[in-house]
Amino acid sequence: MDLTLFKEGFIVMVIGMGTVFIFLTIMIWAMNLNEKILKVVNKYFPEEIPEVKTSKKKTASSDEEIAIAIACAVARG
Repeated sequence: MDLTLFKEGFIVMVIGMGTVFIFLTIMIWAMNLNEKILKVVNKYFPEEIPEVKTSKKKTASSDEEIAIAIACAVARG
């Protein structure tokens, strides 16, 4: 077994894992900073909540629905 290849593989692994660790650390730091900035922005410019407009629709009673279902079944045959 060649010890040189093992050393080089270990060095590449450490560099790769270190790069991922640094990237994730920077990403978490940026997300926390973004949260603080958005809290300040939302304090002065709150997001508007749209009103939900409800319209009353005329609904058929359950007796009418049953009668329609029976009529359709009889007509079909």
